[in-house]
Amino acid sequence: MEHVLYQSARTHRTVSVGGSRWYAVHTQPFREGRAREQLENQGFGTFLPKRYKTVRHARKLSRVEAPFFPRYLFVALDVTRDQWRSVNGTFGVSSLVMQSSRPHPVPQGIVEALIASADSSGILHFGEQLKVGGTIRLMAGAFADQLATLESMDDSGRIRVLLESLGRKVSISTHRQDVFPIA
Repeated sequence: MEHVLYQSARTHRTVSVGGSRWYAVHTQPFREGRAREQLENQGFGTFLPKRYKTVRHARKLSRVEAPFFPRYLFVALDVTRDQWRSVNGTFGVSSLVMQSSRPHPVPQGIVEALIASADSSGILHFGEQLKVGGTIRLMAGAFADQLATLESMDDSGRIRVLLESLGRKVSISTHRQDVFPIA
């Protein structure tokens, strides 16, 4: 079993998940942070991947942190040792993702790759995986959730993408952390 160390953003303590696997936790709407906090208070290692999101309110745009997977977070468990049923009774948690009567582990390598792409506060940065000519998904701004082609990158973190809109191609500029590479 791979030994992974992850520093929790909230408590700034290092969580060892050696011998454990990562499991997905389905949370109550907009309660991912509370669920993470309560699980960490019980001694479980957690990971809540986040991204920056553009929110429009009263004709103003603001940039806020938002869960990368709304209503989900990850918890490190050893189901033979940990009292995993207590996760389902935690404030903010709807349930563990199950298969039959047992928690279903996330395939190995997925959460570890997300952790490797995250900064100390859990914000994912996929800028290092971007390639000119590759397909990307815009994650923030007026064109959020649109697919585009990466045209160019500069050293300041700005990128230029080619977006198809209304039957024609439009070139726009955005920040590198506002896009997600599509394999």
